[in-house]
Amino acid sequence: MNKTQAVAAVLAATTTEPIVCTTGYACRIARHLDDRPSHFYMTGSMGLASSIGIGVARETGRTTVVVDGDGSLLMNPVGLITAGALPTLPLAHIVLDDGCYASTGGQTVPSRGADLCALALASGYARAEETDDAERFAELVRAAVADCTAPVLVLARLTSADPPVPGRVEGDLAEHARRFGHSLAGKG
Repeated sequence: MNKTQAVAAVLAATTTEPIVCTTGYACRIARHLDDRPSHFYMTGSMGLASSIGIGVARETGRTTVVVDGDGSLLMNPVGLITAGALPTLPLAHIVLDDGCYASTGGQTVPSRGADLCALALASGYARAEETDDAERFAELVRAAVADCTAPVLVLARLTSADPPVPGRVEGDLAEHARRFGHSLAGKG
C-alpha cells in the first residue's frame, strides 16, 4: 500500500467527520482526492496534527480523524499521552508510516525501530493496530470511525511507491480555516 491508497481508504471511511491532515503529502493527497469542508489541511506546524485533532474532538464531542505521519508523530509524542489521558475522546488517529520525511527530501525517520502501537497503548489508547495490507487497513479505519468512543490508533506500514503527489495546498489559508470552522459548527 502507498500513501495515496491509505488516504483514499480514510476518505472512503468518512463522510462529514472532521479530518485533520498532517502537513506534507497527506494533506496534499487528501485535498486532491476529495476536498471537503470538514478537512483541516495543515500547511505547517509539523508534529501538531494530533494536538489539533484532540482539541477538535474534545470541543465538539464528534468522532475526529487525524491523518498523521510517522515523522510528525515522533516530533510530538505528547499527543499520544494527551489523547490517552482522555478515555472517552472520540479520536481515530491514523498514522501513515513510510519511514521517511517524504515531503522534505526523504530523510529517514526512526519509526521502524519504534513500536508506535505499543506507545499508543501505553499512553492509554483503547486500541492500536497496524498493517501493511490495504484491504485490512481499510477495514481497520472503517471500524475505528464507525465506533469511536475512545482514542484508537491505526498504523499503515507503507511499502509501495506513490504516484506523483499533487501540488501544495494553495489559496487563502484563512478561508480554509473559516470553512473548517463552519463545518464544525454545522454551517457548511
